[in-house]
Order: sequence, then structure tokens, then C-alpha cells
Amino acid sequence: MLEVRHLTKIYDDGTVAVNDVSFEVAEGDFLVIIGLSGSGKSTLLRCINRLIEPTEGEIIWNGVDLVQLQGEDLRNARRQIGMIFQHFNLVNRSSVLTNVLSGRLGYTPSWKSLLGRFSPEDLEKATQVLERLGIADQTHKRADELSGGQQQRVGVARALMQEPTMILADEPVASLDPVLAHSIMQQLELLNQEDDMTIICSLHYLDLVQRYASNVIGLRDGEIAYRGSKTEIQAMTDDEFKEIYGEEAERVGHGLEGELQSTPEAEK
Repeated sequence: MLEVRHLTKIYDDGTVAVNDVSFEVAEGDFLVIIGLSGSGKSTLLRCINRLIEPTEGEIIWNGVDLVQLQGEDLRNARRQIGMIFQHFNLVNRSSVLTNVLSGRLGYTPSWKSLLGRFSPEDLEKATQVLERLGIADQTHKRADELSGGQQQRVGVARALMQEPTMILADEPVASLDPVLAHSIMQQLELLNQEDDMTIICSLHYLDLVQRYASNVIGLRDGEIAYRGSKTEIQAMTDDEFKEIYGEEAERVGHGLEGELQSTPEAEK
């Protein structure tokens, strides 16, 4: 169980990115966070694993407040929280295998990791993870030789090397075309269903939200403007939609199919 309580993040320039946000995520849930660019989605996710330091609030995970952890305690907690990034965050000049093995850095003495020395068990685990994600044949290629979809699979594989019980995915398919986007989301769905892994994922495409989310929260200007289940998001009204995206936004297609469309002003 993850409990976010009254979380606030104010940046040094005075920007209030997240404002008094509270919600719960049950173990094994697939929570999707929606909202326009600048609504606070990325900041919220990065606060959960302390990539960004919250200004106020609590992040209670399995009875422990992650905000209070420091040093080795924080490092141990982060081992169990995988992170997947929109722009992959791979080392382009390094091989796929090296990028995947970097997911074991939280378990490897620093001097060994600097020398690239990983145990036979870690190498075997990396091979298994790459096979599971269907990219074992890319093991020795440089990361920048892969397609966008393949690079994101490497990002997923790196997260799995941590042996996480929760994965945070920050706009993981925003850089991909619709077919590849579904392939990555299906991988996350399998992890959620087969491994009972908790997934918290920010998304921009509402058709993907409808297809994959078990629960949804919508952010607007750093605050929660919407909460709903899969059934409720499928039946979202125009008024609820505008509560999240503003009066200037409009839906395209029927129901939630298609991409959110907005004016340039709405993207700020």
C-alpha cells in the first residue's frame, strides 16, 4: 500500500508544481495519472522515489515514510521502486546489456559497478529479462542503434533488474507511435497482472488510459481534479473532462478515443 499524504512541491523559483495532493494506491493496482503538460504529473512521480525532494507531506509505503529516509535506508527502499522515463535515459554509447545491468547498481558495491564487474547471477538475470521482453537478440548492440520501442524495452528491462515491487512510469510512451505505445503498455500490463506489480504511470493519450488503467487520478495545476475507476473514466462527462484539461481543451473522436487536443496556451 502506498499512501501519499498532503504532498506539496514548491520549486526554488516559487512554482507550485504539486499542491496538497493525497491519494492511496493498493498493492497490485495500475494507477494512471492524467493531465496536461505542466500539471505536475512528472514532479509527483519523481517525488515518490525521491528523485525530487518534496517540500511538505508524507509518502507512506508499506508503513514507512519515504520522505524521512536517508542514506542506506533510502537506497534500500529505492531498490524496490523501478523507474521508466519518457526519453529512455539510456547511455547511448553503451551496449544494451550494460544499460540493463545498471539496474543492479543498488545491489552492487560501488567499486565493482565502476569497473563494470557484475556477478554471473546478475548476467544470467539480465539475459532472462531481455528474453522476457523480446530483445535478447539486441544484447550487444549500442543503445542508440535501437528503435524507440526497443530502447524503451531496455528501459523496462533495466527497471526489472532492481526486482521492484512497484514501477513508476513517467510518460513512457509519449515518444512512440500508437502501435509501439500499445506494445510497451502491454508489457507493463503483464507485469501488473502476472507479477502482481504495482504500476503508477502518467499518460497523455486517453485511449491508453481507458484500455490499461484500473484507477485514475487527474491533475490540474498541481492539484487533484479527478478520481475514477476504469469504468468511470470510460464514462467521463464533458464537464469532468474540462475539470482536468480546462475549457480550452476538446476531445477528439468518440468517448475517450484519440489524443487529447488543446490550444498552445493549454500546454503551458
